[in-house]
Amino acid sequence: MGLAEDEEMAGIEFVDIAGGYDPRLGQGRVLHMLCLGGGMSFSFGGVAYNVGAGDYVIMPDTSFASPISASADCNCMAMSLSEAFVASMALRSNYGLVGHLSLLQNPVMRLTEAQCRTCCEVMGLLADRVGRPGHLFRKEMMGHLLMVHILDLYDIHARSNSLQQPMERAALIVRDFISMLYDGGPTARNGVAAYASRLCVTPHYLTEVCRSVSGRPASYWIERFAMREVVMLLARRDLTLTSIAERLGFLSLSYFSRYVRSRLGITPSEYRSGRF
Repeated sequence: MGLAEDEEMAGIEFVDIAGGYDPRLGQGRVLHMLCLGGGMSFSFGGVAYNVGAGDYVIMPDTSFASPISASADCNCMAMSLSEAFVASMALRSNYGLVGHLSLLQNPVMRLTEAQCRTCCEVMGLLADRVGRPGHLFRKEMMGHLLMVHILDLYDIHARSNSLQQPMERAALIVRDFISMLYDGGPTARNGVAAYASRLCVTPHYLTEVCRSVSGRPASYWIERFAMREVVMLLARRDLTLTSIAERLGFLSLSYFSRYVRSRLGITPSEYRSGRF
């Protein structure tokens, strides 16, 4: 198998959840899980989730997640998608932005029996094709199969959440804002005004356009991504808690610990030790 085909195969990887799995190992990837039996538990963005048969989980940013615990009888189809591979499909819909922000707030969708069968069928096709390299048009074939699945998920999510595609300008502003947050633009301490200035809009407009697209104001997303930075730094064992607190601008370790506990429900030390 050549290097190019290796890279294509890395776009879609099926993973084994049985025995536990840490989504944070797949930074820069999107994790999809369809639970067909048994159950799983994890936290995402500081919120605990218990999922069972008929639940579909999408983690658009695995840095928000804790390790996954699976029951002994858990039956789960799970695939990890590279963001680059998904972006290469160039889906012409602004709903991807709406869905992304909604899933950052709640990554679990409850499926009907018919929806579960549909998702299971397409994921089965993807799993089968991933295991059969050598097709001359493999990347295009996998991309189209995945596009069918993602559009099915758009439809399921939109129907269950009554969400609409945003106007083009609103989508552009919010997409640029979220990109800045991912890239670590102005810090959370600078607030909405710093981001609005870089986007050439007023703080009020940025707040309202975020609310119209995601149901949350801009300040919510700044805080959300500030916690993402905290979690990512806590995952770095080469940094002490004191150095992390200093890097993030906290005046003391105790204040940093209170900040983390108020948002994640556990202390930084407990997070590091895996006591979720």
